[in-house]
Amino acid sequence: MSEEKKGYQLRIVTPERVFYEGEVEMVEFNTTEGQIGVLPGHIPMTVIVKPGILTITEAEETKEAALHAGFAEILPDKITILAEIVEWPDEIDEERAELALQRARERIANRESQTDLAKVETALQRAIARIEVLK
Repeated sequence: MSEEKKGYQLRIVTPERVFYEGEVEMVEFNTTEGQIGVLPGHIPMTVIVKPGILTITEAEETKEAALHAGFAEILPDKITILAEIVEWPDEIDEERAELALQRARERIANRESQTDLAKVETALQRAIARIEVLK
């Protein structure tokens, strides 16, 4: 009998760097359709990434990062995330994130234009993701 592989390959790339590359057991993140959890053998699909917490479950540990926007290609044996920005907790300036959250909330409260509202909501989601991953 051949030994069944428990994990699959995850690769996360930003314009600046390869953020993560390795074998994982599961990956969870937000998409425009809701939160998704990806296990080995997942059906092939492409999704749009929405700001939130990225959870990477490896064999020995679980890691979290703030994932902002991008696309993900999911295949049965690998997943590739092309991210605009993704940050480990130690890369986040908490004070700056709190100020960004405050600014976004103020802009929403002041009823910015509908066009601008989508940008403000994205900024709010990014700030929340940064703060949540620090907890």
